[in-house]
Amino acid sequence: MSQTDNLRRRALEVLPGGSTRSAVWFDPYPFYVASGSGSHIVDVDGRDFLDLTNNLGVLIHGHAHPEVVAAVQNQAALGSCFALPTPSEIDLAELLCERVTGFERVRFINTGSEAVALAIKAARAHTGRTKILKLEGVYHGNYDFAEISNYSSPDNWGNEPVAVATVPGTPQGVLDEVLVTQTNDVDMLQRILAAEGDAIAAVIVDPVPPRCGMTPLNSDFIAALRDLTRAHGCLLIYDEVIAFRFGHSGAQGRWGGDPDLTTLGKIIGGGYPVGAVAGKAEVMEATAKAVSSSGTFTANPITMKAGLASMQALDEAAFEHLETMGERIREGCRQIIERLGAPMQVSGTGSIFSIYFHQRDVVDYRSYHKSAEEVTATERFHQVMLEHNVLIAPTATVFLSTVVDADDEALILEAFEAAATDHVNSTGD
Repeated sequence: MSQTDNLRRRALEVLPGGSTRSAVWFDPYPFYVASGSGSHIVDVDGRDFLDLTNNLGVLIHGHAHPEVVAAVQNQAALGSCFALPTPSEIDLAELLCERVTGFERVRFINTGSEAVALAIKAARAHTGRTKILKLEGVYHGNYDFAEISNYSSPDNWGNEPVAVATVPGTPQGVLDEVLVTQTNDVDMLQRILAAEGDAIAAVIVDPVPPRCGMTPLNSDFIAALRDLTRAHGCLLIYDEVIAFRFGHSGAQGRWGGDPDLTTLGKIIGGGYPVGAVAGKAEVMEATAKAVSSSGTFTANPITMKAGLASMQALDEAAFEHLETMGERIREGCRQIIERLGAPMQVSGTGSIFSIYFHQRDVVDYRSYHKSAEEVTATERFHQVMLEHNVLIAPTATVFLSTVVDADDEALILEAFEAAATDHVNSTGD
């Protein structure tokens, strides 16, 4: 019995379904990691993989980055957490505020989901309103209100988006407080705000929604979001838990929008648990006393030190490298698709891209939504990539890191061609 099989047997005895993280599950079951260094990981059975998940976008410098490791080791010797603040939280907050014009105050928390919950509570406290408006199919974590319509389908999404429960037993009261609109549809946004604007505390969007083609929101939609929320007295919340990796000043620094609040996570923690809400001083200060935010490990110095080291290494040159590398690899994949005549496509921005097993334009969640056949093709593609020692997310999404080198790029394209060829053969095209 392999080490992975043995660990799986043990996991079934103590973890529901044998797993703690649904987002990393794949059939028949995931392998177990022993170590990671740079762009590669090694599993418990000694197999080496190029890691293009980087913990779903967290590790923008790959595994065990020397400067992050040193920062963590130094702090661990001084203490891991205290029931008092430390200078490190100020250091990281100052870096974030220096990079983004709209960041005047920062409040740390432990995860991106908690950051979204905190931002929504802050918006309600600030406006005295209760409803939120979100984009259909866009993920904002596990908070009840934020996860509405995460996985709606043709069976229940209606002619126009409606609030659809993601978790069985979601209270009707939660559904009543969440309005849903379609990505990049200015007319629909206008209609909803005209009808419900006086009750809406905030509109929350991901400026580069992963389930809408991994491309930025249209510029006219961004402008309408900002103008209409101001006109109706709503706050505009940007979820940049993932999107903050798209530029030195995040997605908003690159594509605009001037949100009132921004939720952060992933890359700002250097590989350690983190979340944050950043925004205008007026909003942040006014809600600081009204909205309790604590958490035993919030702003713990190990996370703060790791995040600071990681973000300092993520300078303008690093972003430029990620951008050009991402486009180079996407273009290489597109050339393979064209040469093979494969019924698939690659779509993405900067250091992230996804592979789709159709050729329709992906502009919103409905055009993204996968048929049963496309789900099967995604799972098969993921498996073939693994067989060629390349780990991508089970959704066929790639998160690049700064440490991917020329050999890694060659391996990516080699594995991609093998998986694309397999797809062509399996579809008979």
